[in-house]
Amino acid sequence: MSTGPDTGLTSGFVAPGFEPVQEAFAENFARGEEQGAGFAAILDGEVIIDLVGGHADRAGERAWNGRTTVPVYSTTKGIAALVLAMATEDLPAGYETPVASLWPEFGAAGKDAITIGEVASHQAGLPGFASEIDPALWLDPPACAAALAPLPPMWPPGSAHGYHPLTWGYLVGEIVRRITGRTLGTILQDDICAPLGIDFRIGTPAAEHDRIADILRPKSLAALGEITSPRKAAFVYKWAAPDRGGPVWREIEIPSANGIGTTAGVASLYNAYATGGLIGAKRLMRPETFEALTRPRVDGPDLVLPLTTRFGAGIMHNSYKSFGPFEDGLGHCGWGGSLAIASPSRGLTCAYVMNRQSNILVGDPRAVRLVEAVAGCL
Repeated sequence: MSTGPDTGLTSGFVAPGFEPVQEAFAENFARGEEQGAGFAAILDGEVIIDLVGGHADRAGERAWNGRTTVPVYSTTKGIAALVLAMATEDLPAGYETPVASLWPEFGAAGKDAITIGEVASHQAGLPGFASEIDPALWLDPPACAAALAPLPPMWPPGSAHGYHPLTWGYLVGEIVRRITGRTLGTILQDDICAPLGIDFRIGTPAAEHDRIADILRPKSLAALGEITSPRKAAFVYKWAAPDRGGPVWREIEIPSANGIGTTAGVASLYNAYATGGLIGAKRLMRPETFEALTRPRVDGPDLVLPLTTRFGAGIMHNSYKSFGPFEDGLGHCGWGGSLAIASPSRGLTCAYVMNRQSNILVGDPRAVRLVEAVAGCL
């Protein structure tokens, strides 16, 4: 390994031959696009890039370092999907298990046949609340899941897919709890992250809050295309999201949105997608479960995102190269720009996190440039 140049804004290390990635990372700062950020890459099980830069606070007084953690928003989903996959191994029918067989209340309003796999691949038709709720409901995950259960779907389940930006986590979290008797965040921490020394949590205790970077929110809304009813429920209504970032939001578990960790932590967890379900020597799931997790379940126009998307059981496929050049890529992005992607054919994983958010829904250019720089060095 070689230490990358300290530019005053960025530092870290890159393996020999990957110096252009350091240059691309520094260029994001030179363009004025960053406040603080990190980028890491793992190739064939070895960390080849670990870069940090800028500041973790709004005032520019606290340097971003290797211990800085940051919310990654929907990049959390790919990590939560690993835990869901592990949980399905306890079920004879796995992902094809009807959710209502575990959670009878969910079967209301014609949803009795919806399977775990359909929920995980955004087919359930529950992208948000069409009728007004108190936004504080989002901060009570059991109550929020209970409120989602009786809702009628916004499209015939299984007929189409539409991204569930927040509700995905409440539905998946409740499914995991019904299967295992434990919360998804507890399984992630106790069975994966703590034993393997991975710095990432879904549900972050107060004692860890001083390491969390401040978030600088985007100054304009994302381009959503035609504002349809599903898009209103998912993104537009004033009750479509909670107050994000406060102590309660950090401490509860929202498996779709409030994962918090270091760059290295995100990369380590997503590396399971490059290895067939292994993190180091630990196998998270059987090979057939990994195949069920990652195989494409939907592919086509998304009823919520103004894009064509392809999903497995919670993980996105990079078929349309939104996340860079790796066509076999499995990954996810998060509100504001975070991104993690794994290429099984290359044995490669890349993770980008930051605290200055953009308004790009999928494939923030800052992240994509870094992934492209890695690809150019292979």
